[in-house]
Amino acid sequence: MTIYDRVREAGITLPTLAIPAAAFRPYVVYDNQLIVSGQLPVRDGKTLFSGKVPDAVSVSDAQTAARLCVINILAWAHHATDGDLNRIRRVLRLGGFVATSEGFADAPAVINAASELTTQIFGERGSHARIAIGVASLPFNAPVEVEATFALEG
Repeated sequence: MTIYDRVREAGITLPTLAIPAAAFRPYVVYDNQLIVSGQLPVRDGKTLFSGKVPDAVSVSDAQTAARLCVINILAWAHHATDGDLNRIRRVLRLGGFVATSEGFADAPAVINAASELTTQIFGERGSHARIAIGVASLPFNAPVEVEATFALEG
């Protein structure tokens, strides 16, 4: 089963993304590694969730947002690999950031959704190191941001 078979099986359609004119790149490929910049829960240029977890955004909605971040990561990885996600040999690391309300200490419960989707898509190759931390704020008042590092075939 290919990565794309698993993407379809998960009901995911990869969005088409355009490289923004910004002070950073959405991804960098270097020495057989692909590093995808932090992705927000954005679809069609709009942030779908806004606010802090759990006061403004429920944990369940934040988990949905984390999965959307992974979908955007996959779209950039597809772009970076010239349309061949099967070039990814291993998911090395996910970094997950959750904008949290005061006293909320379960950012890992939110980022677990990103880890689970990554493992669903990549199978054994999806097992990864991770950080999941709560932060005071994220760009555009998003509740979640996820970044990723992949090993590519040589």
